[in-house]
Amino acid sequence: MKDLMNKVDVKPVIFPSAGPSDNTAQVGQIIDRQGFDGVTYLIQTGTLVDADATFTVLLEEGNAANLSDAATVAAADLIGTAALAGFTFADDNKCRKLGYKGAKRYTRLTITPANNTGAAPMSAVAVLSSGMLKPTANPPV
Repeated sequence: MKDLMNKVDVKPVIFPSAGPSDNTAQVGQIIDRQGFDGVTYLIQTGTLVDADATFTVLLEEGNAANLSDAATVAAADLIGTAALAGFTFADDNKCRKLGYKGAKRYTRLTITPANNTGAAPMSAVAVLSSGMLKPTANPPV
């Protein structure tokens, strides 16, 4: 039997809510990947009300805990692309994913709407993988 649960940790990034009804960027929590080799961001949409909105995904990295040194992650350090992680008004109740394989300790996901005037429910979590210590805590800390 394969066991993924004891090999990953999950952190909230963008908390579930009704989402923005304008073009306010949804800035995620800073994720510390100390003790883990990989991180994958999972994005889930709800029913997106606006009929022409688009949602752009940005992943930043840095070594400062507050990401005062934040820089956009280079394409070579992504698993997948930010474009494929983005979505439009037509992507109701869908999931997207974006992985990070860079060397920086901290990352942050931001989702920025454009042309959005209706409710845009969304959430995101970070799945930290390849942990140095196993099993990982349950519930995650």
